[in-house]
Amino acid sequence: MNIQIFGKSKCFDTKKAQRYFKERRVSFQNIDLLDKGISRGELKSVLQAVGGLEALIDPKNPDGALLRYLAYDEDKVEKVLADPRLLRTPIVRNGRQATVGYQPEVWKGWE
Repeated sequence: MNIQIFGKSKCFDTKKAQRYFKERRVSFQNIDLLDKGISRGELKSVLQAVGGLEALIDPKNPDGALLRYLAYDEDKVEKVLADPRLLRTPIVRNGRQATVGYQPEVWKGWE
């Protein structure tokens, strides 16, 4: 397994995801979205795995609602790349597979 956890340092669900993999002695790469962000290629890969941008947008972020008013998907992607706080966390990747949020039931199938 090649696990990557994209999260925010103060996100409770990100910490739970990290603990989940630590307890199972699965090594992972932790990426702080607010510090490092997410690359365009990684974002495109996650979008394909989770079924679109709507699944990735944090409903608690007030600017998330503004994304719905952008006409083109590429404009939405640009906005998310510029402001990764719009993303729901954690985003957990295992190769081409990805999940958004705390989803241990899916991760069990990856082991």
